[in-house]
This record gives sequence, C-alpha cells and structure tokens, in this order.
Amino acid sequence: MAVLAAAGIVADLGGARILDGVDLTVASGGWVSIVGPNGAGKTTLVRVLAGALAPREGRVLVDGDDVRGLRTRERARRIALVPQTPVIPVGVSTLDYVLLGRTPHMPFFGSESSDDVGRAHGMLERLGVGALAGRSVESCSGGERQRVFLARALAQEAPILLLDEPTTALDIGHQQEVLDLVDGLRAEQGIAVVSTMHDLTLAGLYADELVLLGGGRIVERGPAEEVLTEETLRRHFGARVSVLPGAHGPVVVPHRAPGKAG
Repeated sequence: MAVLAAAGIVADLGGARILDGVDLTVASGGWVSIVGPNGAGKTTLVRVLAGALAPREGRVLVDGDDVRGLRTRERARRIALVPQTPVIPVGVSTLDYVLLGRTPHMPFFGSESSDDVGRAHGMLERLGVGALAGRSVESCSGGERQRVFLARALAQEAPILLLDEPTTALDIGHQQEVLDLVDGLRAEQGIAVVSTMHDLTLAGLYADELVLLGGGRIVERGPAEEVLTEETLRRHFGARVSVLPGAHGPVVVPHRAPGKAG
C-alpha cells in the first residue's frame, strides 16, 4: 500500500514548466530513486513531495491526506527532508542542529528532553560524527555536514524520508555507510525513501525502482536493470557509457571521447 502518492503533478518555476504530469507512488519500506540529467526537475519534484512547493496541478497524498493540508508540525512528523542546501543557523552546534529534528515531537513552547538529547547523540554516533557534537556545523567539512544533515532528518523519526543528493561531498566509503544506514532503517522500520542521485550505479544498487525524468516528465521507470541501459543513458543524458552486469545490479562505466590519449 502506498504511503506516499503523487498524481498529475504539474509545477512551474519562474514562468517555466518544470514538471508536467508526474505520477509517483512509494510503499512503506520501499525506495524510489529519481534520476535524470541536470534540469530534469528532480529537486522540484522532491520539494513538491515534501509540501515545500505547491504544484500548479495535481496532489501529493501521505497516507491519504493531502500534504498541503497538513500543519507544519504534523507534516514534519510524517516527512523528513534532506535538501541539497539546508539552512544552517549561524553558530549552531551539530548537536543543537540535530535536535531541531526533534522539534515536531516536543510540546509547544517546550524544550528538548533527555530522551531527545539521547536520540540526537545516538544518531550522530550512527553516522560516525558523534565526536563533532560540540562543534559548530559551519566548522565541519562538506562530508561531515552532509552526515549531520542526514542525522537531523533521521532524528525526526518520520515514516517518509526524502533525500536530495544525499551523497554529495561524501567519499565512497561514507557514501556506502550513509546509504547502508538508510537501507537498514527502511528494512527495520518500514521507512519509505525517495532519493535523487547523480551516481546511477549507486541509485540502482539501493533503490527498488528508478524513475528517470526528462523534460519534466517520467520517461522511464522500473528496476535498475530495465532503466540503466546504454541506449537509454545515451538518449537522455547524452552519455558515452557501458553498462556492465554487477553482483547487485548494473554498473555504469563512462567512456572517454574518441581519439583522446590515455
């Protein structure tokens, strides 16, 4: 059963049509990865799913409720979002930043409990940045920040997790750690995950379904083996690649331009 469903999404930005009739469903415990070339509408779609951007047409339903009709705190209990460029309060420590994820669970005008603090510390530890709890977010490296951003979202303990390029600035080892953690949580807790990813191999490795956007429309969808083909990537990305079979899914290997030395 779909926990998140989008139907007929049409969205405009700056007078330009960015999404044009997009349908998407995600089941509890499912993982859908949105892929596509730059400008295809991936981030816009994530913002619409999160309720941060009102579509011109169409609706997004969370367990049957229109996401735009939910109050802010209720929406935050149901949907956690890691945007590409999160807002960082000046001087905030990593612990206090992650505690912002607990806000939807706190009473109005209340403060965090010892349980909230413990959950925030625990999430930082799980993401390998527990030692940074007292440091300002601004002083962290790009990869450390990315894990702090994810820790805040996971601290919300929402049943839907939206990730807009979650592996940005992470080295390959930390990419695997982060994606393995998300994969484990969806298996353990039934979290529904929607991600956008530029790394097509990683997208196919973790997601149950790939949704390929092109020109604001879904042009391909299905398991990685069906979507990640050399012809599809050439047509929609203009990419020179080989797609090789891997133990856990297709591996996309780029080629240099013909005639280049090396």
